[in-house]
Amino acid sequence: MPIPIVDFTGIGENATDIVLRLAEFPARDGKTDTVSREIRLGGQVATAVFAAATWGLQTRYVGATGSDHHAEMHQAELRAHGVESHLRRVRGAESRLSYILVEDVSGSRAVLCHRDPRVKLDRSYLRKEWFQRSRLVHVDGENPEASRLAATWARETGVPIMCDLDVFREELRFLLPLVDFPVLSLGILEPLGGSNDPLLALPNIRAKYGSKLVCATLGERGALAWDGQRFWCAPAYRVPVVDTTGAGDLFHAGFAYGLLRGWDTQRMLEFGCAAAGLNCMAHGARGGVGSVGAIERLKTGKKRHPNQFTATVMAQAAEHALGGSGRAARG
Repeated sequence: MPIPIVDFTGIGENATDIVLRLAEFPARDGKTDTVSREIRLGGQVATAVFAAATWGLQTRYVGATGSDHHAEMHQAELRAHGVESHLRRVRGAESRLSYILVEDVSGSRAVLCHRDPRVKLDRSYLRKEWFQRSRLVHVDGENPEASRLAATWARETGVPIMCDLDVFREELRFLLPLVDFPVLSLGILEPLGGSNDPLLALPNIRAKYGSKLVCATLGERGALAWDGQRFWCAPAYRVPVVDTTGAGDLFHAGFAYGLLRGWDTQRMLEFGCAAAGLNCMAHGARGGVGSVGAIERLKTGKKRHPNQFTATVMAQAAEHALGGSGRAARG
């Protein structure tokens, strides 16, 4: 049976989230009360694909699990939402677990990860057609070699690639040259771009790795992107925060949705920020995945956090980045 062409293919992490809501984060050697305990499904790429499917895109997910009941839960939920899913199940291994501690008052979270090293994607499991018969491919750093192979295959047929990277590994230096649209967490900017300041790091990363557009997610400050000529910025939306788990995953999904719809950069960033904000209003990584209409309604409310990247600041940073590029070229 021929493999269908889909809009969005993701390869990477899935996780079962054990969410512990706390009255407050404990001090070191301290104690605190647990308000509630829930089991929810998450994982950065799996959640992004899940959200894209919710918004009507044709999707495919490729990942690895153990042989426990958590694998069955992932498969069932993805299939229920129309995701074409390919899960490599590793016999005798545990699926990825995340213990997520959420402070009840603020919605802030801390994540404790449990990884069975046997749960990974082998080259022999992957099929070239999964990534070539897609309009956009999304990778992460969970299995760098598998992500790199998927990106290589996608590039062979001109399929654009985006990524979600939040923890630095040396192997990522070999993956990034294959990525057209890196969407990165703030904490990974310094090792990749030489600075924690996104106004400095993003131009460095784009120049070094040849990206078309590079973006950073910045929490309440929203998102900042650099396309080689100018910066684009969208502050986060002010919402009653219940749980920030999955906010970044939803931004990536919104970014992908905008790319596939052919939107300009500003609209993509604002949609991604609104999708992330809406998700923060509910429990779990996928609890607040709203409709496209609900996301657009949140955007019209225009309740935003302060914009720390003014037009003047971004113009000055762009001038500095372009001046540096010019000097490098002349040298």
